[in-house]
Amino acid sequence: MLFMSQNAAKNSVAITENWVRIRSIKDGIITLPNKELVSGVKVEPRNIFILEQIQQEGIINALKNCYNTFNFEWWLIAADRPVDISVYISQLELMLNEPMDNARRKIVMQDIEKANMFINNQVVDTEYYVLIKDKDPNMIQEKIRILINGFASCSLASSQTTDDELR
Repeated sequence: MLFMSQNAAKNSVAITENWVRIRSIKDGIITLPNKELVSGVKVEPRNIFILEQIQQEGIINALKNCYNTFNFEWWLIAADRPVDISVYISQLELMLNEPMDNARRKIVMQDIEKANMFINNQVVDTEYYVLIKDKDPNMIQEKIRILINGFASCSLASSQTTDDELR
């Protein structure tokens, strides 16, 4: 259940921070009213299904082992975000103004059509987050290090969440 904060009436921007009871979001950490801290890591997606079967199994087994080393409470969150390829389309359209042979022009036009198809079909990019909470800021940082190192051992890139990602 979402709760409206006292600042929501003052702030006309529709962000989650206005609806969830929090004190602040600063330096990649949410501070809750009970002084608990929430932070986490963003895990970059990786398509393992384009790898050889043995590599897929290796990453899956590494993830199982990784998750078993997390000896603290954590939450896995998947969030879909619209893909913004407007800059890419603009670059392609600028290329059409340059002199080029018919074969290249056809390829650029096909790329523009494919890009427009992505926009028309509302293609999204899925982002993955692992969130943690603790009252001690040092423990938050330690857990973040454990998460990042754990995912690195699975050949997955990760980084601490930013303020915008937490919002």
